[in-house]
Amino acid sequence: MAAALVMQIVDLLRQSEVAEGGHVPEQWLADSLGVSRSPVRKALASLAEYGLLRQEPNRGYFLNRPAADLRYAELPAGEDVLERAYFRMGEDYLTGGFTGELTTAEVSRRYGLTVPQANRLLGRMESEDLIRRRQGRGWEFQRLLSTAQAHDQSYRFRMIVEPAALLEPGFTVDAEAFARHRAQQERLLHGDVVLLPKDELFRINSGFHEMLAGCSGNSYLLDSVRRVNRVRRLLEYRYQTDRARLVHQAKEHLMLLDLVESGELEKAADFLRRHLDVVRGIKTGLPSA
Repeated sequence: MAAALVMQIVDLLRQSEVAEGGHVPEQWLADSLGVSRSPVRKALASLAEYGLLRQEPNRGYFLNRPAADLRYAELPAGEDVLERAYFRMGEDYLTGGFTGELTTAEVSRRYGLTVPQANRLLGRMESEDLIRRRQGRGWEFQRLLSTAQAHDQSYRFRMIVEPAALLEPGFTVDAEAFARHRAQQERLLHGDVVLLPKDELFRINSGFHEMLAGCSGNSYLLDSVRRVNRVRRLLEYRYQTDRARLVHQAKEHLMLLDLVESGELEKAADFLRRHLDVVRGIKTGLPSA
């Protein structure tokens, strides 16, 4: 119920006209949502951890951005139907429940979509390298990670490749890219971590790691990181539910940028390896390397 209540509060705030710095009363939320103040208090603490609110001693919680700014992450009309179908289709693949061919007609029937919607869904999955066109007709899934063991191996591979990229002799900081990714990670700490859909969160964080590999000047390392990100995408979508963990991850990404920009590449490489190992343990439940 906690996660659902957090999103209900965000929806309620979206509909309000509370200005940046405005008070968010516990009792108002409890009355509006028909719950007691205790679960509301816990949800507000989570939103403060996510960066949308701040807590002031003996005064309560206050918005860190105007309520109107919370609207940008809402999906356009009809897009929520496609989002649900997208993740249902991914889940069906991961659990072995999708054995039929990927044709527009089958996808439309199976997920309750119109033919144009089914084509849009298949087009999106093709653009993300999740599926590919078959000779003749239809699509088929690419080779993707579907087991915890494979997921663990993907992180172990990244623990070898990504720190090595920082130590390449041609490594050069791309100031523009660093500034862009720093701004993205800081926005995660100021509310985006709870507002953005999980596919966008994956795009931001995988893009961060690809950016660092790209700074190595070694195209083979960059290609390796991109490839492993493509094959782990659906499995990451499945497990990426703990947004509080993503707050800590964003903080570590910013610390990593600080180390690299200060020229402490050996420390940065060690930090990155430990960062990936911790995330690996969380995602797979397997002990640290």
